[in-house]
Amino acid sequence: MAKTEPVWSRLLRNILLPLGALAVVVFFAGAVESLDKGNAEKGISQLEEALRRGCVACYAAEGAYPPSLAYLEEHYGVQVDGSRYAVYYMAQGENLMPEITVLERS
Repeated sequence: MAKTEPVWSRLLRNILLPLGALAVVVFFAGAVESLDKGNAEKGISQLEEALRRGCVACYAAEGAYPPSLAYLEEHYGVQVDGSRYAVYYMAQGENLMPEITVLERS
């Protein structure tokens, strides 16, 4: 004679366990996405800070801010990953700090 399985046991096995597994997968995917976003924001701020430090070093050594981003990269060792970041560098004069904006390419 076969035993019948209780209703709550079938409910747990057929509905609640798959829903629980799905919830764990969704939570994990959200956590990974949040981590990637945080790393991207940190990379942007680090690059912007390195560019500003290079500008200040140039001003201290030469008495003028760098005229272009290429000059800053060539003479002060600042490296920009052009495939990942777009840098807008606008020099306004020799004695004014350039406007620097770093954006992530999509």
